[in-house]
Amino acid sequence: MKRSKTMELGVGLFVLAGILGLVFLGLSVSGVGNNLSSDSFSLKADFANVGGLKKGSRVTMSGVQIGRVTSVDLDKEWFDARVTMQLNGDLEGQLSEDTTAAILTSGLLGEQYVGLTVGGAPETLKDGDTIHDTQKALVLEELIQQFVSNMVNN
Repeated sequence: MKRSKTMELGVGLFVLAGILGLVFLGLSVSGVGNNLSSDSFSLKADFANVGGLKKGSRVTMSGVQIGRVTSVDLDKEWFDARVTMQLNGDLEGQLSEDTTAAILTSGLLGEQYVGLTVGGAPETLKDGDTIHDTQKALVLEELIQQFVSNMVNN
């Protein structure tokens, strides 16, 4: 009798550890527990088309994550998509004024994210500044439509 209770306790602890591991893995993959430190700053960028970019998408530079998208809104004056990004604070004053922002896709049909490329201007971006040189998202449906229309016209 004593042995079965010990075995049941061991199995219960093993199952509990497995559930906790799955919860930790889920939070790590979703990025919920991956908040930026309080030492951060924000930049904005206007895009003609953001595709599937959404709040929480990553912001990268040279393949390294340096921030997250905090909001995607419609600019009611120019009817462009305004993307607000929260970046690591140690980059404030390091990104040149002619930095470019592009919406990229991870893989063929993967998640979309913002990729930043630094320029060479001596002036730098500060908290709240706007990146003016942007490249819109590459939307697969638009590419297919162009391909089909070119095939029909030829």
